[in-house]
Formats: sequence, C-alpha cells, structure tokens
Amino acid sequence: MPVICVTARDGDPAPAFGTGGLGRLLDRALADPGVGDGPITVMVHGFKYAPDVPRHCPHETSFSLTPRHREADSRIVSWPRHLGFGRPGRDRGLAISFAWPARGSIWRAYRDAAVAGSALARLVDEIAARQPGHPVHAMGHSLGARVVLNALGKSAPGAIGWAMLLAPAEFAATARAAVDTPGGRAARILAVTSRENDIFDLLMELFVTPDMRGDRMLGHRGLDAPHALTMQIDHAETLAALRAAGHRLSAPTRRVCHWSPYLRPGAFPLYRAILDGRMSFARLRALLPEDSDPRWARLLPLRGVPAWGDARLPH
Repeated sequence: MPVICVTARDGDPAPAFGTGGLGRLLDRALADPGVGDGPITVMVHGFKYAPDVPRHCPHETSFSLTPRHREADSRIVSWPRHLGFGRPGRDRGLAISFAWPARGSIWRAYRDAAVAGSALARLVDEIAARQPGHPVHAMGHSLGARVVLNALGKSAPGAIGWAMLLAPAEFAATARAAVDTPGGRAARILAVTSRENDIFDLLMELFVTPDMRGDRMLGHRGLDAPHALTMQIDHAETLAALRAAGHRLSAPTRRVCHWSPYLRPGAFPLYRAILDGRMSFARLRALLPEDSDPRWARLLPLRGVPAWGDARLPH
C-alpha cells in the first residue's frame, strides 16, 4: 500500500474512498512491510484542485502512481512515483495523497486552506499516535504550502518532520508565525522558491489581504530561522552547489513558471534524498549559498529564454 488517499472534510481528515474510518486505513497502511521504516510523506496540492472533481482531483492525477489526464495537461506528473514510492521491497515508506477543496475564488481557497490545515494537523497527530518517533513529512505546492504551514501551528511538536514548501502562496509574516510555534520549531522547513514565480507572488499580494499590512509573499525573501532553509532553484550558485553534491537540477528554461519546483528535472530526486535522510538538514544548510537573486531578476531581458510556459518532466 504505497499510496493512500485522504480528504479534508469540514476540518477533519477522512478516507477518500470506502466506508471504513481513518484509523482503519492508517492501521492497514502502516502494517504493510513495504512501508516499514521508510519516510511517510503527505502531499498537498494548491489552487484549482479539489476531491471528486473530474480532471481536478489530485487522487487521480498528480498524487496517483498512475495519473490520469496527462495527455491534457503536461503539469500532471506522478509525485509519489517520482519520490520513489511504489517500488518493490521493504521499508519504502508511505505516500499520502491529501485533498482539500481549493476551487472557486482565490479568496475562498486561501481561507479554506486554513481549515484544511486543521485536518492535516489531525492526520499527522493520528499517525504520530500509531508511530511514535516516526515523524511525518509534508510537502505542499502553492496554497498547499499554506495548508502545511497552518498544520505546523496545530500539530503536536515533532509530529511533522520536514515541511517542504514549493512555490509557497503564503505571506511572510504568517509563515514566520507558523514556523515559530512549538510544532514549527520542532520541524525542519525548506522553502523552495524561484524568481520564475514572481508574477504569481505579485498577483497574490494584489488580490489577497495579508494579516500584516504591506506584507509580501514568502517567496520574496524566503525564511530565516535556525531550523528553516530557503532554496532558490533558479539561482546559478545554488544549482552549482547542488550539482557538486551530486544533485543535478536542470537550469530554468522559462522566465515565468509556477510549477517548476516539481516539474524541474532533478528536483524530485533531491526531495527524496532529503525525505529519506540521505541529505541532512545540516549538509543542505552548508551547501546552500547565503545570497539569492532579487525579485524580478528573471524578467530582465534575457536572450533565448522563453517568457511563458511550463517546464516538462517525463511522465
């Protein structure tokens, strides 16, 4: 049982399919020898996805080992398969597809992400009760990163191991507050940013009201905390440092792309190395340069670089 599907329903986690309860689903999954001591990773989607919506349900698209509708959308790739789940053998770990209602207006989705965060916190606490000392990692893209950050502040300290925030659609002050909660301080946090995402950050700042007036998106400057790292994946020095450590992330091919943190070739193998412990927090901190490219750097005139589009990762 390398992948299980959980849906947030009114702030509570529930099995996406079948009539049994969440506890029964978790007990069966965690007893599988193929899961064993491997990493447990919850995958959280962003805007425009929702459970039970044809072509927009993450359980049957990006969070499936055999995603549907790939021919219609090149951004649909199998997260669990590229993270190494579903391979034969023991101790391969468990991937959890976590779906929440993120359709409708951006204002509604932003608000509902906090409700989904409550459900995610309950899910990881349920797993922690069954597997003490085996932290659950959470990986969220876009508004899914807001869900993960919200869960940090509501889950028991130590329940979440790595919180991986891919192109996070969250304001910096709100993110810093989550990182500074007991659950947040006990976690290791990686914000994966890119200047390719600057347009999307600006749109959020224009249309969503932050808790703190004048606040910017987290991608503007990233996180600065003893247990948090920011990795800018279109920064030349960062790519060179990762390459020297054996992780070859492809160079960016677009000026604007919201999906490059998971579509960029080489990204998923790096994430897998982080999640299974081969790339430690200390080593990653030592590798990453202190500086980064400023906002709008990718929109400066660049010859031979397409302005719009998305990267392509083999399915």
